This record gives sequence, structure tokens and C-alpha cells, in this order.
Amino acid sequence: GQGSDPGFYAPFLSPALLVDHLPPGSLVVLDEPADVVHLLDELDAQAVEARVALEAEGLIPRGLPLPHAGRDEVLGALARWPVVELHRWVAPEAPSTVTLPFGPAPAFGGRLRQVMNEVTARTRAGTRVVLVTQQAARLAELFGEEGLSTAVVREVREPEPPGSLVIVQGTLRHGWQFDRPDGALLLLTDSELFGFTKQRRQPRRAGGGREAFLSELAPGDYVVHVEHGIARFAGLTRRAFDGVEREYLELQYAEGDRLFVPADQLDRVSRYVGPADHRPQLTRLGSGDWARTKERVRRAVTDLAQELLQLYAAREVLPGHAFSPDTAWQQELEASFPYVETPDQLTALREIKADMERPRPMDRIVVGDVGYGKTELAVRAAFKAVMDGKQVAVLVPTTVLAQQHFQTFTERMSGFPVRIEVLSRFRSEREQRRIVADLAAGRIDILIGTHRILQADVRFNDLGLVIIDEEQRFGVVHKERLKELRREVDVLTLSATPIPRTLHMSLSGIRDISTLETAPEERLPIKTFVTEFDERLIREAILRELDRGGQVYFVHNRVYNIDLVAERLRRLVPEAEVAVAHGQMPEDTLEQVMLDFQQGAYDVLVCTTIIESGLDIPNVNTIIINQADKLGLAQLYQLRGRVGRGAHRAYAYLLYDRHHALSEPAQKRLQAIFEASELGAGFQIALRDLEIRGAGNLLGAEQSGHLGAVGYELYSQMLADAVRRMRALHNGEPPPPPPPPPLTIDLPLTAHIPETYVADLNLRLAVYQRLAQMPSLEALAAYRDELRDRFGALPPAVENLLYAVQVRLLARGAGLQSVTAEEGDIVLRAAGPIAHRERLREAFAARVQVGTAQVRLPLRSGWRELLLAVLERLQPGWQPPQSAVDYGTFAVEPQARRRSPGEGTVGRRSGRP
Repeated sequence: GQGSDPGFYAPFLSPALLVDHLPPGSLVVLDEPADVVHLLDELDAQAVEARVALEAEGLIPRGLPLPHAGRDEVLGALARWPVVELHRWVAPEAPSTVTLPFGPAPAFGGRLRQVMNEVTARTRAGTRVVLVTQQAARLAELFGEEGLSTAVVREVREPEPPGSLVIVQGTLRHGWQFDRPDGALLLLTDSELFGFTKQRRQPRRAGGGREAFLSELAPGDYVVHVEHGIARFAGLTRRAFDGVEREYLELQYAEGDRLFVPADQLDRVSRYVGPADHRPQLTRLGSGDWARTKERVRRAVTDLAQELLQLYAAREVLPGHAFSPDTAWQQELEASFPYVETPDQLTALREIKADMERPRPMDRIVVGDVGYGKTELAVRAAFKAVMDGKQVAVLVPTTVLAQQHFQTFTERMSGFPVRIEVLSRFRSEREQRRIVADLAAGRIDILIGTHRILQADVRFNDLGLVIIDEEQRFGVVHKERLKELRREVDVLTLSATPIPRTLHMSLSGIRDISTLETAPEERLPIKTFVTEFDERLIREAILRELDRGGQVYFVHNRVYNIDLVAERLRRLVPEAEVAVAHGQMPEDTLEQVMLDFQQGAYDVLVCTTIIESGLDIPNVNTIIINQADKLGLAQLYQLRGRVGRGAHRAYAYLLYDRHHALSEPAQKRLQAIFEASELGAGFQIALRDLEIRGAGNLLGAEQSGHLGAVGYELYSQMLADAVRRMRALHNGEPPPPPPPPPLTIDLPLTAHIPETYVADLNLRLAVYQRLAQMPSLEALAAYRDELRDRFGALPPAVENLLYAVQVRLLARGAGLQSVTAEEGDIVLRAAGPIAHRERLREAFAARVQVGTAQVRLPLRSGWRELLLAVLERLQPGWQPPQSAVDYGTFAVEPQARRRSPGEGTVGRRSGRP
């Protein structure tokens, strides 16, 4: 039982309360004492209920005291300190009661004309007015037009003179007014000005990307070597050649062939990512198969690039409507957005508006997860179209989503004379006829609906913009109709299926794509539990969510017994209203259940994985996934992402059957989802098959086959090269130079990461990966510090590895092909004549042999420092140092304070070169 855990007894062994730790003379402030007492009573009641349940199951002995201080004990402890009580309304009559002259600020709800009048009247009456807003520049401009000049400041350090107006760029939750004989003060925030509080967003780090892909490699996984093809990763192995020890990636190819790739060349290897369930074929080394496969894919991507460019060029010359620049109302609508826009949103918005203001039809796709701000972009684009007298069609795949968009659009445009309607099967025949007639007469500005909008009887009076949500969920016939629309009006497509970043980059300039990658609200990470099926835990989890007014998803992905599971939950938690939803129900019934759940008619929705995409219900903050071991990693990730969209902490419970042993892959999946934060490597892995789905949607089935043949990473690279070549051809420019051949570095150094320094295989891979992709000497110096910080002092083998990376960076900068040890020399080779040969001859005279395309230096004491010095002189922007440098004992620094990874801090001393 629980009693076997020593932590179980901690509250009894250390009974001190928080206030017992306060230093003498502290002041305790109680905000709303009545609320505090009410909360203490609730906690006491919950503790007693939990104790009764645990006693009944024999998990704790009877009569065990409560593990927390009760209400009376807490209030008694507080009474030992000086207390200030804050009361919202009327405080109890007492000699010590002080009534502060604070009051709520007037609210304007976006009516800016009233704001102007109120502020002008208050300042004339001598009131100091302070506006704290995220729209400071816009408001200062508006007040300036009214003759009220004011500066925008970042902070106010002391009171301004009476009758002044100050606008502070910032955010506060609410405003207030303060009336005193020596002058009143009115503080207004976005809450009063616009009817909302601008929410600050936390910056989101980019995910781990390719490094994460490789660091998660396990023996047996498929990988792609750029020159040698598809292999199985067998592990890291250490081998010695000519007395020099290094670590290698061992790759297994067809017919038992093996290839050992030096770990510092990890940039030539990528994890194989292909279409779901596609098992790639291992390449035969030395057979020419891989070269033929690459050539086939290269031809295919060239054709694709050509086709896409032709489509793009044809669209460029089509006539379309050029929308007018933003109106004052547009600025007002945008100012009323309740959050601070993310940089991605602002970039996408600029791109959309620029497209709309051009005289050719827009065809832009906005990609971002649910809740990343796509709908707000749609609202602003639709409003811009309406301001120009045009009608807007918003097309969504389901009736429930249509209803959700209708609510959002209506709320956002409530202060403006815009008529919005929704057309779906939920409207009666009579209502539908009325809407269709009003639309044709031009009395409706924005129509939101399912594919019903595309039917022949629906005619617009003057359609200017079509917004399509999740286009891939529409059928072929509907897609053809949408293709026709694209030739006539502006089209904005919203998609939550992530498109891989590299693919997006390779298609930029062909398809107009905007990506939203920054998470919106200040979301708390989802607290995830992986545990066996336990009725008591399920009851507790559901009740905890209901207690805070939330709702619960219970995912059970087996339709045949889903009703039995729902019935079991009704018996287990009789306090909850339970509904069932799955894809085999009649569509009308399913949509009605989803709508009722969204509107709060049910507490728990027992459903299959149909909730995986689409609905955004901020009130659902607990998800329980039954038989989670039977689901794929991406599915689990998507499902878990359905919660945690509001301001509350969200909980995810991944349950498995206690009577069945978990398979190793299932354990790995559950472990990965348990560990995967939205920012880490697990996130990248979980998105893998989603990205492939996104790639398939964007490219079509035939290209998905080519993608499977060479892997996603190499395919994207080849497509990007093809697009660059075709675009240059299209624009009459010279073709871009082919990528330089891979650089070979082979130095007589024992260079690797010993297991005694970094024991974990995946961690070692991650370090090799970072070093192979090191962009600059500055980044290398910073990474050296990071390694020392994480793993301790660098052993000689790691020092040598960093030295080799420094040589590689300098050799790449000098345009060399190889730096290798041969017959007692270090030889530097270039593809053509080496630049700055005279510079080398002058500097090093007899110590270095300088040929046309190669440089040789003797392999003897001090060769490391001499090699760095030679490479420095070959850099295009090299400048002679201020004083002479002795290259005999020190590595060279290109600028002051540059550190050599091989030798620690670099010193200078005078002497002859």
C-alpha cells in the first residue's frame, strides 16, 4: 500500500506551515478573507472524502490523521502575525477599517470616440490620466488628431502634473480611478479601452530539428548516407587505423556490407524519414543503384519544380481585384485582438495584405497548429475584403467547426456593421432559402459554411475572398470547384497539418506559404501520467476537472464496446454527464453530440480518436486515453494536444491494461510522449509521420513515392536545388553553382568522445551531430564552454576533436577540398588554383611548400599551430595582425580573444614569423 513509501509520512514528520517560516516582524496580507476561509473548508471536505475512500479500500489504516493543517489551525497560525485584510466590497465596521478612495475605471468596449471625449473632459477637469496599452502608438496618433498631444513612454517614475495625459506602452490586467482632494488619477488599460486584456506571450524556442532526429537513433533504425544510400544504423564503434583512434557510425547495407563513417562526418548521414509504414530497401554498396535512384528522383523533382513554376507564372498574369489599403476600422478591429500578436502572425498578416492589395488573385496557405492564431488572420483578411464592399466565403469541413468559426467571427466583429451568416444542415430549409436569397442580393457580407456553400443554388453578389479551412478534408469534386475559384478570386487556405520546414523553404517563391510556429498564449506544459488502468484514479481525475468547472475527453479507440465503457464511467462517476462520439455514428447525431459537448451540456465525452484534429474547446483540460499503448506516437501527441488550450493546467492520463505485458515499442512510445515537452526532441519525433502526411498533401501521391526512395531530408534538399535551377532558368539568370563536394579532413589525431566522458549513446550522437553542423568558429568556442559546463574538463581526445572541427571550418572558409596526412606531410588541396599563394610564400618561406592547387607542411612538432596559421592566411578577408606572431608554440587567433579549441586560450608574443 501507500504506507510503504517513506514520502507518505513527510507531512507528519514536518508539520510546519508556510507562515512559520516568515522572519520576525513580517506583515501578512489577506486578500478577501471570506474567500480564503471558503477555500480552506473545501480542502478539508475533499481530504475527508479521500480518506474515507482510501480506508474503505484498506490502503490506509483507520483513524490516520489528515496530512494537512485544517481551517482552524491555519487561521490560528495567521492570527499570530500582524494582518492587513483587503475587502472587495464593504469591510466589517471596526476602528481600524480604512476606506481607500479607489473605484473601478469606466469601460468603453472599443468605442474609441467615447474614450476621446472622456479623456478630454477628465484632463480639462484636472485629472491625471494614464493609459497602459499595447496600442500606444495608435492611440497617441488618434489623440494627436484631437489636439491632445502626448508622448508614449515605457514607464512612469513619478506623478505627472494635474490635467496631464500619459500613454504607457505595456500591459496591466485592469484599470482604476483614485479620487483625492489633491487631484484625481484615472488609469485605463486595454481591458477598459477595448474590452479585453492583452495577454503577453512567452517566446518559444524552436524545436531540436535534425539534431534531435539523429540523437534519438537506436540500433536497427534506417539512415540515409548522401553518397552511399539507405542503410541500417548498427551503433557507434571505436577503431584504430595507423595508431589513430576514432569513433565511427557503423552502417549495414544490403548483402551484409558495412560502412564506417567517421563520427565527425555525421552531417552526411540523416535519419530515414519516409511515408508511413514504408519499409525502405537497403542499398547495395558499389552497385550504382543509389546513383540511379538519386538520378530518377532528381528528374522527378525537376519536373515538379517546372510544373509548379509554370502554375505560379500563369497565376501572376491573371486579372484580379486589388484591395484598398487598411481603413481606420481595420486598425480598430486589429487593436481589439485580445493577445499580443506573435512575430509569425504579424509576418503572415503582412504577406496576406500585400497579396490582397496586388491586382492578381491571391493563393496563400497558412500553416499552424490549432490555437496558433490562424483564425484571427482569417478574421482580419475577411474584414479587409468587406471594407472594400466584397463578400467573403469561409469554407469548413464540418458543421461543428462552422458553428465555432461563426461564434469567433461574430464576437470579433461585434462592434462593426458586418452581417455574418452560417449555412449548414443545422439551419432549417426556410432559413437556408432566406440566407441564399440575401446572399445573392448582397445583404450578407460573410458566409460561413460546409461544402453546402459550393452547391449550385448558392450565388454570391460580389465574391472577393474565399477562406478554406483544412482543404485536404474536402472531396475531389469540391477540390475541382475550389480550383476554378482560385482563378477568379483571392483564396486563403488554413491548414493545421504541419508542412515540414525544409520543404516549406524549398517551395518558397512557388507556393505562397506562411507558417505560424510560435505557440500563442502563456500555456503551461501538460502534466502527463503513464499508468495502468485504475478506476479510482479515473474517478479522481474526472472529479478534479469537474470541481474546477472543466470538461474531460475519455478516448477509447474501439467502437464495438465504446458504449460499455461509457456505461462503466456513468456508474463510476454518477456526478458527471457522459456522452459518446465516434465516426460510425450518423453524421447528424455525431455533430449534435459534439456541438452539445462544446456548449457544456456534457461533462465527459467518451470518444474514438476522431477528436485528433479540428475542435478547439478551451474548457476541456483533462484527457484520459485508454489502451494508450495501442496508439502511435504522433496520434498520442495530437490527442494530448487537444487539452491545455486555456489558462488552466492540463492533465493527460495514458492508461494501459495491467493484465497485458507492454511490448518494447509500446513502452518506448509511452516513454517518449511522457518525456516530450513541446520544445524537445520527442516533439520532433512525434511530428515525423504528421510531416510526411503534410508533405503528401502538398506534393501528391507520385512525389510521395520518390520521397520514400531517398528519404525526406535528401528529397527536400534535391527539390530546393531543382527549384533554384528552374527559377534561374525562368528568370534568364545563370544557374546557381553546384554545391561544393564534401570536405575531407583526415589528421593524425586520436579524436573522439570517450564513453568515460559521455556514457549515453544518444547523447554522444547529439554532440557529434552538433559538431558536424557547427556554423562558425564563434559558435564552436561557445559550444566548447557548454561541453565543459555539462560534462566537465575536456579530455585530450575531445580537445583533438574540437581542433579538427576548427580546421574543417577554416578549410571550408578557404575553399579547400581536403586536409589530409600523407607521407609525413599535411596536404591542403583545392579544386582549382589556391588564392593568396604569394601571401603564404612570404609568411612561411621554407617551412611550407606552396603549389598551384595544394599546400604541404611538414608533420613535425608544432604542425597543429602551423596548420591553423596557414588556414588563417587563406581566409578571404584575412588582415595582417597588429604585431608579429610566433607560430611555433601557439595556435593563431584570427581576431583578438578568439580561442583555439585545440589548445585552450590563445596567446600572443612578439618575435619573427
